[in-house]
Amino acid sequence: MGIPLLLASISFAQETVSTSREADQRVAIVAEVIVTGSNIPTAEEVGPNPVDTYRPADLEKLGIRNATDLTTFLPQQAGSTQNLNIANGGDGTVRFNLRGLLTKETLVLVDGKRVALGSLNAVGFSGGVDINLLPFPMIDHIDILKDGASAVYGSDAICGVVNFFLIHKFRGVEIGGSYGNTNLGASNDMGEWEAWLKAGTGDDKTDIVVIADFWQRTGGLFSADRDLSSNGFQIPWGGIDQRNAFEPGSVGVRRLLPKMFFGPGGTPLPGVNTPLPHSAPNVATAPFYKGPYRPFLLSVLGIPPGDRRTISPNAYPGAPGVIGPNAAFFFPQFGTDYKGGGDYFGYNFAAVTPALPPADRQSFYGSFTRDLCDKYLVLFADFKYVRSFFDASLAAVPFQPDPFKIPGTNIGFSPDGSSISVPIQNPFNPFTVADATIPNFFPDGSGLPVTTGVRFRGINDTGPRHEKFTYWDSLFDVGLRGEMGQFGDYFKTWNWELGFRYSRNEGQNLSVGDVSQPGLRDALLDTDPATAFDPFLNFTAHNTKRARQRVYVTLHNSGEYELPIGYATVNGDLFNLPAGPVSFALGGEYDAPRWTRDRDALNTTFQTIGSFGGGSARVNRDVWSIYQEVRVPFTSPTWNFPGFYSFEVDFAEREEWYSQNTSAVLPSGAFPFQPAAHSQYNAQKPKVSVRWQPLDPKYMAPLPCVAATPKRFMLRRYRRFHPLPRRASVRLSTD
Repeated sequence: MGIPLLLASISFAQETVSTSREADQRVAIVAEVIVTGSNIPTAEEVGPNPVDTYRPADLEKLGIRNATDLTTFLPQQAGSTQNLNIANGGDGTVRFNLRGLLTKETLVLVDGKRVALGSLNAVGFSGGVDINLLPFPMIDHIDILKDGASAVYGSDAICGVVNFFLIHKFRGVEIGGSYGNTNLGASNDMGEWEAWLKAGTGDDKTDIVVIADFWQRTGGLFSADRDLSSNGFQIPWGGIDQRNAFEPGSVGVRRLLPKMFFGPGGTPLPGVNTPLPHSAPNVATAPFYKGPYRPFLLSVLGIPPGDRRTISPNAYPGAPGVIGPNAAFFFPQFGTDYKGGGDYFGYNFAAVTPALPPADRQSFYGSFTRDLCDKYLVLFADFKYVRSFFDASLAAVPFQPDPFKIPGTNIGFSPDGSSISVPIQNPFNPFTVADATIPNFFPDGSGLPVTTGVRFRGINDTGPRHEKFTYWDSLFDVGLRGEMGQFGDYFKTWNWELGFRYSRNEGQNLSVGDVSQPGLRDALLDTDPATAFDPFLNFTAHNTKRARQRVYVTLHNSGEYELPIGYATVNGDLFNLPAGPVSFALGGEYDAPRWTRDRDALNTTFQTIGSFGGGSARVNRDVWSIYQEVRVPFTSPTWNFPGFYSFEVDFAEREEWYSQNTSAVLPSGAFPFQPAAHSQYNAQKPKVSVRWQPLDPKYMAPLPCVAATPKRFMLRRYRRFHPLPRRASVRLSTD
C-alpha cells in the first residue's frame, strides 16, 4: 500500500511573446539531439539502431518506481544480476544485464559518457555500474540500445547500452515524496519512503538545476514475517525440508538429548547446557547424545526404526511431519516415541533471515549551463554525490571449514569437510578417546588428538551475522561546446564539444559476526574454562565473553574505482545528396580507470569462516580511442517513395589502444609478492547499420526495419507513450 505525501510544486511555464503580425508566421523548430547508438545528431525519434526510450511518464505507466523495478520489469533485462531485493548474496547494488551475459558486457552511460563501476564488484568478471546511485527524480529519460555498439562506444558495449540522461533544464520548485507499507497484518511491517526537492531557474542563456533526493527502506521484511516463508520445513504444503544441519549440540549424526538441547541458556554449565567434560570415551557411548532417525540409517547402517540409540522425528501425518509422502525419503510412521520437528532435527534459519533487507540512500545533484557567445561557446558543469547503505543479514555463521588442517595443505582435518575438529585437551570436550590425531602438530613432532565431526553455529554467541555495504559515489563534469557557423555557411550545421569528467565510487563492506580461524584454533586449544571456546553447547547457551572476543571478528573490506575521462568531438553535414545531407561525427577520448581493492588481512590469507577469501589488488589502465561515423541517406520522406519512405545507412568505426598495469598489494602466504605486470593491446570495431522505414507513418504506426552487421536483423514496432502526471506530485503553473 502506498500513501502520497503532501506535495507542492510551483513552476513557471515558458512564454512566447510576439506581435499579431508575427503570430501567423511562427514555425516549428525541431532540435537535433544525439540518439543513443550514434554520435551524429538527428531530429528523428528513431535512429539507425534499435533504441527504446523511457521517460518518467512511461516508467510511471509501467509501474516502475525505482532501479530494482527497472531491472525486474523491463523485457530487455535477462539473466541473473544484482538488485536490492537480494538478501543472501546481495551487495547493495543494482546492475543491468542485457541479453543474460555478464553485467560487464552491458555499457551503462550517464549523459552519453562512462561512469565509475562499483568499487566492490569483481572487476573483469561481474563489474558493472550501480544504477541505484541514479535516483529517478534526477533522470530526464533513459535510452536502452538492445544491439551491440562496440563500434560507437567501445568493446564493453557488446550486449547493448543503457544511457541515463539527467535533467539539465528545469523551471520552478518541486517538492515530492511517497510512502508505502507492506501492511499485511504481519508481525513486522516494512515501510519505504522517498522525498525529493527539485529546483531550477535561468533565462535564455543560463540554466541552473539543483536536486536532492532521500530514500529509505525501514526495518526490512524478514522471512519470519510471513507464514509461507517463516519455516524452512515446507513439507506440509508440498515442499521439502530445507532446514540446515549446522546447529549447536551436534557431533556426527548424533545430537544432544532434547532435554539438554533445549535446556537453560547462559554461559557453559557442564551437565546442564553442555555435556560433562571428559565423561565418556566417544559420542557412541556418551549418555548425552542420541541420533535423529532417518530412513537411510536402515538401508546404510542397518539400524532399525525405534532403536534405542535414535530419536524418531514426527512422521506424517503427525505435526509437523518431517517424513511424509512429500519428503525426499518416505518412511511410514512407526512406534510412539516421537519428538517435535522444530529446530531439533534441523536449524530453521528462515526465522532470522531477511527477505527484503534494510537500505537507505541520500543524493544531491546540480547542473549549470551558460551560453557565453550566442551558442558558439557554451559552458556546462554538473556534479552528483550519492551515499547508499545496505544491510544484508544472514543466519549466524556455521563453523566450516575446520581451522585445523591436514599437515602441508589448506584442507580441513575433519573428514566430512563440513565440521570442525576439537582437541581432547579442550576443557569442554565430553570425550576421552580421540577419533584421530593430527600428526606433527607440535614443534617436537608430537601429534594432536582430536574429536572430529563437531558441528556448531554461533546462534547465541553473535546472533545473525551482517554484511553491511556502504557506497560513496561522486561525479563531476565540466566542458565547452558550441556551434561553428561563425566560420562560414558551410559549417552552420557543425557542432563541437570538449569536456572532462571525473567519477569515483568508494565502497566499504563490513562483515559482522564472522569467525577468525586462528582465533578459533587458539580458543579450542586453550585449557582454561574461562577463556576456552565450547563448541558442544546446546541450542540456547552462549560462550563466555572472553571466548567470543577471541573467535568472532568484524572484517573490513574496501574498494575504490575512479574514472577520469577527457574527450573531444565534432559533428555536422559534409555535403548534400538528393535524399538529404551526408552527416558525420569524429571524436577522440582518453579514459584512465583506476581500481583498488583492499581486503582484510584474514581474507587475503583465507583464514576466515563465513567470508570469501581473496587477494588485494591495484589496477590502472590507460585507454586512447578515436571514432568516426558517417550516415548516408538513400531516400527521403519528402519523396514518399512506396516501400522506401526512409532508407539510410550508417558506417561506424572505433579504434582503441589499451595500456594496462596490474599489481598485487598486501602480499601474504596465499598471495606472495608479485611485481607489477604491464600489457598493451589494440582493438578495432567496425560496424554498418541500416534503417529502412517502408511507409509513411500517417498511414500506420512507425514500423522501421533496423539491421546491423555483424549483428542480427531486427524488425520492431515502436510505441508512443502518452505522458502521465508524475507519481505523487502536484504541479501548479502560472503563465
